[in-house]
Amino acid sequence: MSEKHIDEVSGVETTGHEWDGIRELNNPMPRWWVWTFYATILWAIGYAVAYPAIPMITSTTKGLLGFSSRAELQQDLDLAKAGQVKFHDMIATKTVQEIDADPGLREFAIAGGASAFKVNCAPCHGSGASGGPGFPNLNDDDWLWGGDLDSIEKTIAHGIRFDADADTHVSEMPAFKEILDATQTEQVAAYVWGLTNTPSKPELAEAGKQVFADNCAACHGEDARGKVDMGAPNLADAIWLKGRGEDAIIRQVNSPKHGMMPAWSARLGETTVKELTVFVHSLGGGT
Repeated sequence: MSEKHIDEVSGVETTGHEWDGIRELNNPMPRWWVWTFYATILWAIGYAVAYPAIPMITSTTKGLLGFSSRAELQQDLDLAKAGQVKFHDMIATKTVQEIDADPGLREFAIAGGASAFKVNCAPCHGSGASGGPGFPNLNDDDWLWGGDLDSIEKTIAHGIRFDADADTHVSEMPAFKEILDATQTEQVAAYVWGLTNTPSKPELAEAGKQVFADNCAACHGEDARGKVDMGAPNLADAIWLKGRGEDAIIRQVNSPKHGMMPAWSARLGETTVKELTVFVHSLGGGT
């Protein structure tokens, strides 16, 4: 039997393995670590027996305890839904004004409305409801069809220019390309832009005021502050939905863009529409 080799530097016995003159020291793992390792193996075996763990063809082993995280989650969801029933029943029977006046019910409606907004409204109005080109910002106080609770509820429920709903909001700005000549269009654009900014050709604005009075005031009002009953935007508040600047105004006058919003009442139900109404109104822009 050959003698054990002892490393000269460390004084530790080697395992007898050697690679290119390099020997492996025989340093056994501490006993406490070895026993801990064995314990984890036993724990893993016990866990696999007690809980669902081993993959099968279409499922997994069920485990002696019959535990299921999905079943546990479903129980939690069912419990949460059961707790929400009374609030949903109250919302279904109350007006949006009554909901908004009840602190507890209002809080619940805002939470539910925020959830529904992320799923159904955020793709157009943005996750923060700040809108974008062609999509209104719901945080400001600029409302095409009114910002009170009743008006918001009607807009959400029936939509805007949504043909499938007989009660939808309908209004369209005519194309003035065949009504106004190029000079008149530049004049009215200078006037409208001059309500909140400095037009590139201020001398056109005065003539544009008369063009506006003759052609635009009927919908936008003599003061250009819009009319919510017609969905005509306020042109004197520096908030622009279709684009900023005189060129954008000229394009809109010549060939107007008309947005469309679907009616959500049939899709979401009356209760969710009320929750959305209270949520949108709570963003700060509601009047």
